[in-house]
Amino acid sequence: MFYYGHAGAMLVGDLSLPAGAWFPWHDHPVHQLVWSARGIAAVTVDDAHWVLPPSRALWVPAGVWHRTGTLGHADLRGIYADPERCPVGWPQPRLVAVRPLLRELLEYLSAEGLAAAPRKRAEAVAFDLLEPLEVTTITVPTPADPRARDAAAVVLADPADARGLAELGRVVGASERTLARAFTRDCRMTFGTWRTQVRLRAALPLLAAGLPMTTVAHRVGYATASAFVAAFRRAVGVPPGAYFSATIDATVSARTAATSRPASARS
Repeated sequence: MFYYGHAGAMLVGDLSLPAGAWFPWHDHPVHQLVWSARGIAAVTVDDAHWVLPPSRALWVPAGVWHRTGTLGHADLRGIYADPERCPVGWPQPRLVAVRPLLRELLEYLSAEGLAAAPRKRAEAVAFDLLEPLEVTTITVPTPADPRARDAAAVVLADPADARGLAELGRVVGASERTLARAFTRDCRMTFGTWRTQVRLRAALPLLAAGLPMTTVAHRVGYATASAFVAAFRRAVGVPPGAYFSATIDATVSARTAATSRPASARS
């Protein structure tokens, strides 16, 4: 059982969940780092969705309404941080790289009977190792218009469905123009952009599972792997092969360091 009245600044517990298990929508009075030591976790916040293999975690600030689940059997770590004693103050969810040292520290902190002094030192290092990854979050808003919502349901059921709005309109009883306006108004993006987001979201668990790029591309509606890679890079900011790998860690860390240095220190 996790409890918030913990002596340290960070509480780490463990919870094994079967494939497809999801907690109901909820929030916490403390910050949470959603991380699975084994298996793949997933988190939804509003219209945004993240898929988290062991190399990735998601920082969820206190008070943020969210839903956590698993895409396969997963050993989750319940990692909670007291906002009063936590040096991390990100106001929005942030994707975090879990490098080997952070992984070992989180496992170390989950051990029972850890004395206060070594716990405090380990927590300080763990907080320092939380590296946000500057990638664009994949979001799939739900249109308010009932006909657009029915069309969206068709695409969500099969992201590889290549039918356009005119054909979908015949299915749901609305004109192409009406559906186009509804997606732009309700989702603040065109139908084409919205469908790309659906396809990329559907690709995340396949990528996390290590499927070949061509297989992923075909399953989510792209004719070639190169077309999928180009769409992913445009929307997310990095190629799909790097999204879950150590490659992005080094690239993003270097970019963050360069942009965070004072102007006088830059060449």
